[in-house]
Amino acid sequence: MSLQPEPPQMIGPYRVVARLGSGGMGEVFLGASPSRRLVAVKVIRPELLDDPRWRERFRREVTSARSVSGFYTAPVVDADPDAAQPWLATQYIRGVSLSEVVRERGPLQEQTACRLGAGLAEALIAIHGAGIVHRDLKPSNVLLASDGPRVIDFGIARLLDALPLSRTEILGTPAYMSPEQALGDPVHPESDVFSLGSTLVFAATGAAPFGGGHKVRGRIVYGEPDLTLLPAPMLGLVTRCLTKDPGERPTPEQILVALSTLLDAHYGEEWPPLDVEQLIDVQERTLVELTAEQPTLRVPKE
Repeated sequence: MSLQPEPPQMIGPYRVVARLGSGGMGEVFLGASPSRRLVAVKVIRPELLDDPRWRERFRREVTSARSVSGFYTAPVVDADPDAAQPWLATQYIRGVSLSEVVRERGPLQEQTACRLGAGLAEALIAIHGAGIVHRDLKPSNVLLASDGPRVIDFGIARLLDALPLSRTEILGTPAYMSPEQALGDPVHPESDVFSLGSTLVFAATGAAPFGGGHKVRGRIVYGEPDLTLLPAPMLGLVTRCLTKDPGERPTPEQILVALSTLLDAHYGEEWPPLDVEQLIDVQERTLVELTAEQPTLRVPKE
């Protein structure tokens, strides 16, 4: 049995209800305000607090998240990047991650994958409109909510006018990063479009287009994606998204138009799909239990 430190009882003004998850930089908790409003609260891992670089990175995340407005992201509610333990609170989105949906129910149907892509394109329009590159768009950072998909986690997002990273500071998730990201080159909005294409392949087929493992960066830079299981109507658009040359990729606006045209021509208006709705219902029942006056519990992992 692996032991984990007890979560804090309070983060800022929020009572901690449950631990939602953790990553290399921080942990995320379900919090409740004095009025019982639910938020997702992210904090830096305790072992990183003494490193000023991590504090500065967290401060950039707060700035990036606050800059983005749009229906397809999680709005910032409050933050204190200068606290003894810096924290960021965003609206709690009642939804399940794309990675969990595919793991539990299998690949999305073509109609649902197209609607997902349109929502992600709208999210990127808002993110890039704020002068930010997300740099870590991937299935676990996409929530499928009852009102549409949301993009979360701006932990490694970067302002477009910020100084470039060094080649030793390559950030992102290898299976979903762009070729320029894998090479440590400067990244621009086109990099997020590549990640969107990879995420759509996972959504529709259940696998990343370049696979995984320690050689995935080389395949992203020099290899061709595996699109054999991708539905034919999506093939042309996704192929363009995964082009090695950033200048040849479509813009989020063009992706939105293409997918909206496809949806209008072939599909109805159903969202969320039944499988996703069932998973959201399970989560809702868990929330009812967790938000009662009980000790902090762990929510089912994404």
